[in-house]
Amino acid sequence: MSPEIPQAPAVENTATPSTNKSPAGQLGPWRWSLWAPLLLALSAVLVSGFLWEKLSRIQGQLARQSADASQQSMEAKAWAKQAQETVKDSAARLALLETRMGEAALQRSQLEELIQSLSRSRDENLVLDIESSLRLALQQAQLTSSLEPLLATLKTAQNRLQRASNPRLLSVQRAIERDVEAVKSAQSTDLPGLLLQLDELVALADELPLANEMSRPNQVAKTADAGRAAPDASWWHIALERVMLEARGLLRVSRIDAPEAALLSPEQGFFLRENLKLKLLNARIGLLARQNESARSDMASAAAAVRKYFDTHARKTQQALQLLQQAQSLSKSSPLPRLDGSLAALATAASGK
Repeated sequence: MSPEIPQAPAVENTATPSTNKSPAGQLGPWRWSLWAPLLLALSAVLVSGFLWEKLSRIQGQLARQSADASQQSMEAKAWAKQAQETVKDSAARLALLETRMGEAALQRSQLEELIQSLSRSRDENLVLDIESSLRLALQQAQLTSSLEPLLATLKTAQNRLQRASNPRLLSVQRAIERDVEAVKSAQSTDLPGLLLQLDELVALADELPLANEMSRPNQVAKTADAGRAAPDASWWHIALERVMLEARGLLRVSRIDAPEAALLSPEQGFFLRENLKLKLLNARIGLLARQNESARSDMASAAAAVRKYFDTHARKTQQALQLLQQAQSLSKSSPLPRLDGSLAALATAASGK
């Protein structure tokens, strides 16, 4: 595109009237009218050339800038692509590094567990041994109703823990000390003593006198004593004494609180003693089965039968009632300690917490 050349303004060739009509005066204006358009055209050409050169420089600069921008854009795309590849590579390396770190952490935890297991194997064996011995002692105490095996096992465990002197087992040691105090304060049932007392009562049941039973051996002894006291008496006197003694035995006046006891026949007395033996044997079985409530109920029923049907003034009856009272008081014992504190502390120590 070529720049437009400004046209020179038209110059009116008007002749000014002059008084001077010489040839030199006529040639001056013609020269000016000739050179003015040329000068203007030359100046326009120069301006156009200058503008064209400036425009060319601007176009070249724009072309260079466009080329530089294109090159920079291409370089930016290359860098972006390289950055993306670098990011992908970094992400892959990071994932690989995280995987290896996870494996290293897992191996470290396994190694720590192995070290801890090696270092605590002795303590864990001690804890497991103490726990098994305590459970066995509990079973023995339940079978025998005696606290001696349980107390001995607790003291042995306490001594072993003191010799181990491990800070991890201090809670176990304190729990065992509390259970030792609880076992010492508990009251246990003397099962062998109770069984012996019940056996003695069963053997004594056949010798208990009934409330309506007459003392025949005493009367025979009195008759014999009366015969020996008067050896020189006549035969009819001795016979009269015997008849009087027999007559006194036909009638007896005594106080019986339970009317059922006065109406018992000798055959019913036999079955009454057998029933008393059965109640005592049921109480014995209840004690062996650890059913103390049932055993105490059977012993209370046996004591009520003795007071109701047997002579409470007789020495053997009083002895039987005393034995029954002692058996009932001994059977009222506190339950065996469960050792929950020691077993819980041992379980916590075994789990490694």
